[in-house]
Amino acid sequence: MVDKVKSIWMEGELIAWDDAKLHLLTHTMHYGLGAFEGIRAYQRTDGTTAIFRLQEHLIRLFDSCKLMMIEPRFTREQVTTACIALLKDNRMDEAYLRPIVWVGDGAMGVYAPDNPIRTAVVAWRWGAYLGKGAIENGIRVKISSWARHHIHVSLAKGKIMGQYTNSIMAKREAKMAGYDEAVLMDVQGYVSEGSGENLFIVKKGKLITPPLSASILEGVTRDTILALAREEGIPVSEEMITRDQLYLADECFFTGTAAEVTPIREVDNRKIGEVGPITKRLQARYFDVVKGSDTSHPEWLTRV
Repeated sequence: MVDKVKSIWMEGELIAWDDAKLHLLTHTMHYGLGAFEGIRAYQRTDGTTAIFRLQEHLIRLFDSCKLMMIEPRFTREQVTTACIALLKDNRMDEAYLRPIVWVGDGAMGVYAPDNPIRTAVVAWRWGAYLGKGAIENGIRVKISSWARHHIHVSLAKGKIMGQYTNSIMAKREAKMAGYDEAVLMDVQGYVSEGSGENLFIVKKGKLITPPLSASILEGVTRDTILALAREEGIPVSEEMITRDQLYLADECFFTGTAAEVTPIREVDNRKIGEVGPITKRLQARYFDVVKGSDTSHPEWLTRV
């Protein structure tokens, strides 16, 4: 349950939470054409608040819009200002930010090129995305019967609303079977990602994740972990992962803005094990960078 705060930024102004309303004929609600982002702001050990990799997230938001051929009325700089203003207005030292771009009401039908393009930013408080204790103890996952979108069928690099239908179905299937999360394969049978997270395995000291040419989202947290792993001297490889490689991994974890760095302790009732040393090392470094005392990447922090 999301606890409401004072205000939402919508179409260029801060308005009261309860005043943010959409018409029932909002085009995106019917056909799914729209883009969104998930961004975290953290309170750091020095007491300040910083939004983590805000610009990278907003670049992806506008890239998603480009893929869909919709043009936001507001610039990336204006949305940047909106994110900061929203945190200040709600007096939030930590938050999950959700910028969103959608097609408004007007014409109906699949083709409605003249409907207005709307933009908003919402903020709320969000703890551990995959449940209490997930980051510390790891989670159980199930390989889904639902496949990740084929790269010839959808725009895998876009964070596009309608494309999340199969993620929802995969997550529901996993939860109803008693697992914490799903792992989706591509249509060729290679491991892609979770319902809303990128996936890494560790084998014989090497960190492995599917390449960007695979049917995966180009995750900002994924990129962060790859950069930190290289700085830590951990061998890294971007390559396709098979189901049996996943089962036989020494360590395994999800990454994502919401999931942060969440270990996987079991896949399809096959034990991966407790949180491994490389996972712990990358977790510690990641949290020190986003909210600790590590200032090695000031370019990743937007101060509020």
